[in-house]
Amino acid sequence: MTTRTATARYEGFGKTGQGQLTSQSGVLDATPYSFNTRFEDGKGTNPEELIAAAHAGCFTMALSFALAGAGFTDGTLETKGSVTLEKDGAGFKVTRSDLDLVANVPGIAPDQFETLAQEAKANCPISKLLTAEIGLTHRLT
Repeated sequence: MTTRTATARYEGFGKTGQGQLTSQSGVLDATPYSFNTRFEDGKGTNPEELIAAAHAGCFTMALSFALAGAGFTDGTLETKGSVTLEKDGAGFKVTRSDLDLVANVPGIAPDQFETLAQEAKANCPISKLLTAEIGLTHRLT
């Protein structure tokens, strides 16, 4: 079992608040996020962008391993992930995650590729996460 962590810190509240995201690996290191980076064009990241990257990366890696398992050793895969955030009553919700794949796999039949791609989409851990139960613990200090 592998557990990865990240920390979100937010100072101030609402539109004027400013946040930072830091990941265990250090790839995110006090990376800014805020209302401006989520709903406007501010410099930094946002949760939906990170989910899109995670889903695209997970799916692409799963498909890569499926192709290797099927005997393919050469080619390229490039996936664009798009996560849609929509108004939901007084708040917002993520309504979908779309994967747009461009692949070059010499020698593969289109029907075999379709099968492997659909299986990778259904079985990559992030696809499964998007329908998972969400836990929460909290402390007020």
